[in-house]
Amino acid sequence: MANNKMKKATPVQQEYQELAKQLEPKRPIIKNCLRAFLAGGVICVIGQAIQEMFVHWVGFDEKDASNPTVAVLILISVILTSLGVYDKFGQWAGAGSAVPVTGFANSMASAAIEHRSEGLVLGVGGKMFKLAGPVIVFGTVAAFFVGILTLVFKGTGGGH
Repeated sequence: MANNKMKKATPVQQEYQELAKQLEPKRPIIKNCLRAFLAGGVICVIGQAIQEMFVHWVGFDEKDASNPTVAVLILISVILTSLGVYDKFGQWAGAGSAVPVTGFANSMASAAIEHRSEGLVLGVGGKMFKLAGPVIVFGTVAAFFVGILTLVFKGTGGGH
């Protein structure tokens, strides 16, 4: 498709596009990958530390500690988003800040904050769930198929 645009462009437009391509700054791919790796790793280490606190201080086992851990990570992400900190962190960290739980919470909170002037229902609710809807649908469908595959390959046998 890009070639079709180039063919339809005038010679001056083509020359401009070539010049723009030459002057475009190079992306520091290795640096961006390292930042994403470090940022995502730090978020995961924080999550692990929170889970360990629930296990050792509250007395949960690892399985029971996972839900409150996710809730705390979401709360931290929403608070940092509302203070404008998570967005700055995301600009530095790139894809590393999109660790599923915190990245999704950031996206939801950002949409709510951005559209709050449009009202609670059509602004906040509508824009938040415009983003969340596809994620929820995909998660539900994926969970359904994983459940079917688990049932097929492990069977319904009572003993483990």
